[in-house]
Amino acid sequence: MLDPFDQKKQLILKEIGDDTSVTKDLSPKGSIDEPCIPIINLINAHPNMVTTSSCSGRVSVFIEGIKDREKIGSKGNQGHWIYVNHHPDIENWYKTIDYKINTQSTPTNELTRYILYKFEPLILHVKCRDLDSANELYKVAMSCGFRESGIGTNNIVAIRISIKLDIPIGYYDEEVVFNVDETYLDFVTKLAKDRFTENFRKLDQLYDAIKVMGVVEKKVVETKEERRERKIREGLAKQALKKSQE
Repeated sequence: MLDPFDQKKQLILKEIGDDTSVTKDLSPKGSIDEPCIPIINLINAHPNMVTTSSCSGRVSVFIEGIKDREKIGSKGNQGHWIYVNHHPDIENWYKTIDYKINTQSTPTNELTRYILYKFEPLILHVKCRDLDSANELYKVAMSCGFRESGIGTNNIVAIRISIKLDIPIGYYDEEVVFNVDETYLDFVTKLAKDRFTENFRKLDQLYDAIKVMGVVEKKVVETKEERRERKIREGLAKQALKKSQE
């Protein structure tokens, strides 16, 4: 009978299926990000780990939800993305949406719904068999520069890195209004592309580190009887070699 971890892992792997490129998940994108597939397969091949969620990194443009006076940056209440991309082909992204530019005024109403340009880096959640396994993975992630990582309940390791962007670029007033010009939009796009490059470099580094995680040469410990028998075999082999040379 499988223990609780193996039962959970078996269920997760069944949901993922054989073809991770078309597996559905609960993200807005609706499927596993292609750049994450190799590291997900690597982690899930390890007997003491299984992935529970992932994001390879993304650029998004987000309109805050309708606010009340008690909250800032509300994500609920009609907050939504108007652009999302998990790949660095993001040039001229603003031309895919309807907008106008007004650099002459800045809204001061505390209930204004701001528009935020975001880069959110790689994040992986990995369930581990026990605390020792979780600590091992956590140390590997930290050694690769994923300094925002941590161990949560049920031995789940969240692997995160702080190379994000979160920049206000406009506001929503029944329409999308940018209070920066297109030159500035191109500038923040360049910042995001640079972070995509670093993000994927760190993903490759993490993959290589996990690949060798726990691969330690085990020292063979012989019993007295095993050592005696080995010495007898070695002695007989030496005698046979000596006779063959006479």
